[in-house]
Amino acid sequence: MAEVLIYVDHVDGAVRKPTLELLTLARRVGDPVAVHLGPGAEEAAKVLGEHGAVKVLAADAPEFGDYLVVPKVDALQAAYEAVSPAAVLVPSSAEGKEIAARLAVRIGSGIITDAVDLEAGDEGPVATQSVFAASFTTKSRVTKGTPVITVKPNSAAPEAAPAAGAVEQLAVSFGEQATGTKVVSRTPRESTGRPELTEAAIVVSGGRGVNGAENFPVIEGLADSLGAAVGASRAAVDAGWYPHSNQVGQTGKSVSPQLYIAAGISGAIQHRAGMQTSKTIVAINKDAEAPIFDLVDYGVVGDLFDVVPQLTDEVKTRKG
Repeated sequence: MAEVLIYVDHVDGAVRKPTLELLTLARRVGDPVAVHLGPGAEEAAKVLGEHGAVKVLAADAPEFGDYLVVPKVDALQAAYEAVSPAAVLVPSSAEGKEIAARLAVRIGSGIITDAVDLEAGDEGPVATQSVFAASFTTKSRVTKGTPVITVKPNSAAPEAAPAAGAVEQLAVSFGEQATGTKVVSRTPRESTGRPELTEAAIVVSGGRGVNGAENFPVIEGLADSLGAAVGASRAAVDAGWYPHSNQVGQTGKSVSPQLYIAAGISGAIQHRAGMQTSKTIVAINKDAEAPIFDLVDYGVVGDLFDVVPQLTDEVKTRKG
């Protein structure tokens, strides 16, 4: 079979879940070849091999940590030239989409972003996307060059498929632009102990109906009882009730969890654009005419301050 390049998203060698999802999807169209940049390749290779990577192309250099994006594009281009793959798959994060776009320009190929599924086609991989604020589902394929495709987290369940996962060193030559933008400082994000928003299987979001930052612990309590991430609508973020990093929507983050609970969110199109591909959607809103109810699988008409605490208590009781 043809080989498919997978860009590995990791933190110091700890492979993140979206990469394992990519390996699962890649096996539908070819043999996955993982590209690991930075430290920890040997440890990462064990996990990558367990999920289907036939080999791991590894490169480590200070440029990957000291400079923004371009060194990683240089390395991914080197991997592309070494393998001549049938496709290149990249996690659909902000950085991943920039890397994919730059690579597509360099190799003269078409790009598909925010795919939610992938299948083999007679003329190359076919990607499924949710478009126009998830009002339509389309199937697309790249007609020029090698397909470069970014895939949204939670698009597939990672499946084990043991393969060799042998590590091979990748020779990388950095271009002049690689050192154009230097990272001068980093501040670790304060850990909440909750899952990362875009990767979480369950997301509980609060909106304007939460009516203040002091009331967001109600949302957090439900999230913690479910082992979920916490999201917020733009109205809540703009009001300063919750950090922008937790915003779900067209101008925030796109999520696609197994379960999405929207509390006090009306369901404006901008918010729906960021969560409409969730597998199961539950809304809690005291306005029976709220647009969110046109979208949901389950809706509760009621005051979130009555409903959410009861739901939290019930979850805790069942877990106990």
